[in-house]
Amino acid sequence: MKIVLLGAPGSGKGTQGKLLSEKYNIPQISTGDLLRAAVAAQSELGIKAKEAMNAGQLVSDDIVLGMIEERLAQDDAQDGFILDGFPRNIHQAEALDEMLEKLNKPIQSALLMDVDFDVLMQRLTGRRTCESCGQMFNIYTSPSKLDGRCDKCGGKLRQRADDREETIVNRLKVYESQTAPLIDYYRKQNKLTTVDAVGEIEEIFANVCTALEKAVAAFEAKAEETRAGAEPVSVDESAIVAAVSQKVEEKMNEAQQVAEADVKETAPVEKKKIVKKAAKKKTVAKKKAAKKEKAAAPEKKSTKKAAKKKSAEKKRATTKKAVTKKKAAAKKKATTKKSVTKKKATTKKKVSKKKVVAKKKAASKKKSLTKKKASKKKVVAKNLVKNKKKATVKKKAIAKKKVSKKKVVAKKAAIKKKAIKKKVSAKKKAVVKKKVSKKKGLAKKKVVSKK
Repeated sequence: MKIVLLGAPGSGKGTQGKLLSEKYNIPQISTGDLLRAAVAAQSELGIKAKEAMNAGQLVSDDIVLGMIEERLAQDDAQDGFILDGFPRNIHQAEALDEMLEKLNKPIQSALLMDVDFDVLMQRLTGRRTCESCGQMFNIYTSPSKLDGRCDKCGGKLRQRADDREETIVNRLKVYESQTAPLIDYYRKQNKLTTVDAVGEIEEIFANVCTALEKAVAAFEAKAEETRAGAEPVSVDESAIVAAVSQKVEEKMNEAQQVAEADVKETAPVEKKKIVKKAAKKKTVAKKKAAKKEKAAAPEKKSTKKAAKKKSAEKKRATTKKAVTKKKAAAKKKATTKKSVTKKKATTKKKVSKKKVVAKKKAASKKKSLTKKKASKKKVVAKNLVKNKKKATVKKKAIAKKKVSKKKVVAKKAAIKKKAIKKKVSAKKKAVVKKKVSKKKGLAKKKVVSKK
């Protein structure tokens, strides 16, 4: 059974894939698990995959295809496999089909887990995974009995980074734009099997098994029909091979006969030619011997002349040698002079270069010193300006403080003066009242006395 699981994130592909793997004894190849293992190992591919998964994006095709090909080459995947999370687009599906055709393991069915959007959001946001055993829970539909712990092994439950609301929306958008077209891709190949993935896990699994078994049986029947139609007509191969070998032998025999006839016809002609060539060579050798005998008689007379010519040639050779030696010595002197002049020129150039370098170094040192001095002066000037600014600021602050103190003192003095004035005016009023009261008393007394 060779299956591809299709569906949006949270449709239950992982759960149903595990159940199918246990029942049919075939491996569930989850690209998510493979990538998470790489992330845990902190490899280069794992780091890149982590960045993509945290952002809600898809991992590159080359990485995933290579990992799947290596996984399918293992022994437990020879009888079948379940691909979960791959392919995610048509390009990946085409590449996967090419790879599986080479391996002679074509996909038999593509199982689509059909779920509504609201159900997907509830499943994804409430999903929790055990860190140790990988058991899945959901805080809304199937929560664990232990708070934050796995019911099987007691491991910690965590929410995956790609199960948060921010990334879930992005993942669903990516699925609708890229992965949903795979439904039409596999429907055209007559490999699509759709199952309603809402309800209890056991009920969904039973429906999945029945649908897949029917789809795989139909695929195998079609494959057998195509094989039967493509089988060649039975032919006696031994008779064909014997006929071909006989024809080849006949042609070889004809070629040998033609070659032997040609050799018989050309043999006497070639012998006559060889005899004629040998006779010509003998005549030529006799003529050369006669010429040598005739030339030997006058050679004795010409020996003296030849000796004189040899002595003259020796003298000329010696003179030529002496001249050549003189010329060579002159050339050596000239070359030595040239080498000396060249050495002097090179030494002068070296000296001049050294002087230029020394001048440049001195100039650079002067420039650096001047720059350093200028920079120091600038720093000093900046420090002076800063100090002046600080001093002015301090002076202004002190002046402000003094002014504020004076104002406070003046306010206090004015308040005191007002208070004193009030007291004085009150005293004056009291005195005036006393005087008035005294006058009134005196006036009353006078009136009484008159009475």
